Amino acid sequence: MPSQTQEQDQQVDASKTKTSKAAILVELNKPLEIAEIELPEQLFFGQVRVKVKYSGICGAQINEIEGAKGPDKFLPHLLGHEGSGVVEEVGPGVKTVKVGDHVVLHWRPSDGLQCEPPNYSWNGKKVNAGWVTTFNERAIISENRLTVIPKDFDMRIAPLFGCAVTTAVGVINNDAQVKMGQSVVVFGVGGVGLNIVQAAELASATPIIAIDLVESKLTMARKLGATHSFQSQKVDDLKQAIRDIVGEKGPDVIIETTGNASVIEMAYELTHPDGKTILVGVPRKGDNISIYSLPLHFKKVLTGSHGGSCEPHIDIPRLIRLKESGKLKLDELITHEFKLEEINKALEVLKSGDSGRIIISME
Repeated sequence: MPSQTQEQDQQVDASKTKTSKAAILVELNKPLEIAEIELPEQLFFGQVRVKVKYSGICGAQINEIEGAKGPDKFLPHLLGHEGSGVVEEVGPGVKTVKVGDHVVLHWRPSDGLQCEPPNYSWNGKKVNAGWVTTFNERAIISENRLTVIPKDFDMRIAPLFGCAVTTAVGVINNDAQVKMGQSVVVFGVGGVGLNIVQAAELASATPIIAIDLVESKLTMARKLGATHSFQSQKVDDLKQAIRDIVGEKGPDVIIETTGNASVIEMAYELTHPDGKTILVGVPRKGDNISIYSLPLHFKKVLTGSHGGSCEPHIDIPRLIRLKESGKLKLDELITHEFKLEEINKALEVLKSGDSGRIIISME
């Protein structure tokens, strides 16, 4: 165990660190560039410097790289919105975290101040960043994008609380408000979808039907609570196959994670007249959907989810208790681990669809 003096020396050394390795989005639809960036000279109001230990990768980063929402006026910029790390330095006004704290980095706002996003530099050029980035070894984070976790909690799985798990639990608890015994269908069981299946099982939904293109992900979904599963391209009439399980009126809740317009339309059509269709996946710009809207005037619900409306400072401690009690499975969700230098390879694996959650190690 290091002495208090040694820990103080380490903090002083950390405060002198002026650079960080990072993966930079320089041009849309191009590989990220691994480079050494310069950190800001000082922290401003509400800013916190974090030594990132692990980062997750989400489909949102694929969307950013591919320009799914249109032209990107912030290039070049940093990426990543779920991670774990250790606080190295705090700026003025910061009260919810302190030097040495272990933290989850998350994109949903939480307790604390919201700062001005930091600017990094690279070869004399400005590199933009948002309130949280995690594809960099050291990051300046807004205080309200950090939640303290116990120091003995596994930092490797902690990034899942930054997006995948909190979003999924929020979708079930807040957006869908699933009741015991309700039927739930999940289209797309990647990193978020698998957690939605798990959260539905924790909420005592039944049946829980998982649908995906990849059999290996369906196998994981069954281990996490799916009672039925379909590899969609191998079913002649998927809609009827689902109705055969839940009844002709359709499932109580359908959660769509793929962002595919045709899948969204099918999910809405399938949903029970008194049921809910929750959209988690984000369609590409211009991919419009066409639906028969009359049922929305009665009891049918079609809505989008924004991170499951989670509140990280409230939800993350609860999820840690579930993990420690053995009710929440997290280790099983991580299927791949890469170094930061391998980030482009990791992104290709994610795009292939043949993965659960992918972790980037900064060690």
